[in-house]
Amino acid sequence: VQLQASGGGLVQAGGSLRLSCAASGLTFSLYTMNWFRQVPGKEREFVAAISGSGGRTYYADSVKGRFTVSRDNAKNTVVLQMNSLKPEETAVYYCAAPNRSYYTSNDAGDMKFWGKGTLVTVSS
Repeated sequence: VQLQASGGGLVQAGGSLRLSCAASGLTFSLYTMNWFRQVPGKEREFVAAISGSGGRTYYADSVKGRFTVSRDNAKNTVVLQMNSLKPEETAVYYCAAPNRSYYTSNDAGDMKFWGKGTLVTVSS
């Protein structure tokens, strides 16, 4: 299984970024796909998730109303649209898949597959 996240970069506070994650090696439509982020020295933090069909989405309270997660099962891609970004959201963002299909969790310990991460820097 390979997950490749992209789309990170430098943005001013209040700005937007769109992250993408391309997946291969798994039956993509069966897996809830997740986004986490990590600041150096801190634990990896759940950001958002989307069920295999795309019918259910889950967000950390801190990003509700500003971030939107979506997926395209035909392209094996999950997207995180981030709006109204804040400096404290500067982090490496990772896409992840759990250790089994049809499983939803916001615990990083339940994720088996991780992308390399993409750095998002929000300047003040």
